[in-house]
Amino acid sequence: MGQRKLFCEYGPVCYQLSLWKEALRKRARDARRGFRPARTRQADSLPALIKGHRSPVVRRLAGVEVSLQENKRTNLALAVAEMDGVVLLPGEEFSFWALVGAPAARKGYLPGLAISKGRLGSAVGGGLCQLGNLIHYLVLNSPLEVTELHHHSDALFPDERRRVPFGTGTSLFYPHVDYRFRNNTGQKVQLRLWLEEDDLCGELRAQRPFPFRYRLVETGHRFVKEGEDYYRCSQVWRLTLDRATGAELGRELVLDNHSKVLYDHALIPQEEIAAV
Repeated sequence: MGQRKLFCEYGPVCYQLSLWKEALRKRARDARRGFRPARTRQADSLPALIKGHRSPVVRRLAGVEVSLQENKRTNLALAVAEMDGVVLLPGEEFSFWALVGAPAARKGYLPGLAISKGRLGSAVGGGLCQLGNLIHYLVLNSPLEVTELHHHSDALFPDERRRVPFGTGTSLFYPHVDYRFRNNTGQKVQLRLWLEEDDLCGELRAQRPFPFRYRLVETGHRFVKEGEDYYRCSQVWRLTLDRATGAELGRELVLDNHSKVLYDHALIPQEEIAAV
């Protein structure tokens, strides 16, 4: 006997009804806990730079139309314009979608690369995950508390100009799949975001430096064959460092990767495949 289909799998109308229901449930949960996302923005940067990062906007990816990557630049610019300079007071919470809103065509968003159920496609507003990834990387280099995060579960592309440990990104899907973090420190924090030539750039700033520094390291990287499939495996750790001496004070497991490789297996470096 086959597995029973979900209501959302009975066609486009059922799928849209399911999305509508889930959006209502999320709003109800937020209302019950008194969720009020930070919306204050200021033009001046807070004085202390906690972490900065940049990532290439356009990457040449096998099987992906270049136009979808170029459209992503437009989508990122629109979202950045709604978010740059946002300030979180102590206790306030950041919400990606509360600031950006619906990435709709009427607002200028274009079809960009999107990922659904492990498959590549296109959708209006596609490519905003890169902005979520950058913000999450900045937050991981701070004591801020992540309150909503949805990891990509599969290895969709080979490494190409990767600058951060694998698996530390986040999925986004309006309005159901959000990225959120809380300012659990005793001072204001701020996000600065901008596009510079071919890079998406960001900074996490505060009124003064935090007592500790943080660093992400990936260990145990390897590809493992399981049946006819390959999986990328590794562990990502967050190290807490003494600001004055650089001494390691502790480490926390952020992610234990076991991600199915969905791209051409011929692109896997042979020296990185674990021996059976």
